[in-house]
This record gives sequence, structure tokens and C-alpha cells, in this order.
Amino acid sequence: MKKVHTQIADQIARKKPGALIFPTDFRGIGTETAIKQALFRMARNGTIRRLAHGIYHTPKIDSILGELRPGAEDVVNMIARKEKIHIVPSGANAMNTLGLTTQVPTKLVYLTDGSPRKLKIGKLEVRMKATSRKRLSRIGKISSLVILALEETALHQIDDTTKHKIKSLLEQEDPRKLKHDLSLAPAKVNDFIVNLFKPFTTMKK
Repeated sequence: MKKVHTQIADQIARKKPGALIFPTDFRGIGTETAIKQALFRMARNGTIRRLAHGIYHTPKIDSILGELRPGAEDVVNMIARKEKIHIVPSGANAMNTLGLTTQVPTKLVYLTDGSPRKLKIGKLEVRMKATSRKRLSRIGKISSLVILALEETALHQIDDTTKHKIKSLLEQEDPRKLKHDLSLAPAKVNDFIVNLFKPFTTMKK
């Protein structure tokens, strides 16, 4: 039987450039300690790159930009798939995802029904906060993100330009999904959104 290091090296050699690698990818090949030692050695000799604690990736080189690193969003989405959990952006991260702010956050916050954790990816801090099932059970692709963004925003400080952008986004949402998500939103967020539509129309049933 091949050594743990050799088996892991063989599997990694078949991965695409830029592929994310986690120690759990190799469960069943050897002990946790042996797997971590093999990955540590491969990172030290340059076969793979260490991205964050317990997360690696295969090298990917662009002819113009040079070596490329996986983005934080790629890492978070991969964690969600591997652990079969839900993860959604929150606060300033949600605002940025929606295009409601051009300011790039130095800290990305996600809500999850999995285990809370913090990651440091380059200079960017990624935090995954445990939350209730209720906050993750909204169904509108747009409305759920808007509500998550507004929950952690000082609503009285939102200017008219941003309010118009929020209203325009919500007008693209299925009214039934919007109504469903508002039923799960905090009262202050519900009132804020309803007031955006008041001068123009009423919510459809």
C-alpha cells in the first residue's frame, strides 16, 4: 500500500490549477496527523500553497497577472458545500454584494447554521457567525440579501440615493417571495422597506 504522502500527492496532481484543498479531502487515507504533515511538507516544498489555517490550494499562474489566489468567497462557498451548511453574507458584506456600496470591506461576515469560525485570507478577515434557522429561511435571492444588509445598518443614516437603489433591487424580486421574507424580518426592517413602497404602490398579496 502506498504511503499517505504519496497517495495525497497523487490526488493533488490530478487537481486543476487553483483548486482548494482541505485536510478532510483525504479522510480514510491516513490519520489526521499524517494528512496534515503531508500537506505541510507539500506546502513547504511549493507543490501546494497555504491559503489560511487548514486550507491550501494548487498553484495557478496567469501570464499577465502572475500567481492567482482563490478568493474568500470561493473558500466560503467550498466550506458550505463540504460541510453541507448554509452560508449567507451579512451587513457590509451583503451591502457590497448587492452593489449598494463601493467600499470594499476589510472584514467579510457571513451567517451560517454551521460552526462559527474565523479565517485570515491574506489581509482579509473572514468571520462565519452562527445564527438562527429563521434568518436563513428567507427565500428571495434579492430580498433575503437586502434584509440581511439592513439588519446591521443604521437605517436612519441611509440616504435617498441608496434608498432608491434598494427599492429598484426589490422591484426585481418576486412579490410573493418579498412578502414571505418580510414576515421573517425584524420590525424596523419591515417598516423601512414598506415605507419605500408606500408613496408608489402597496404590497401585492
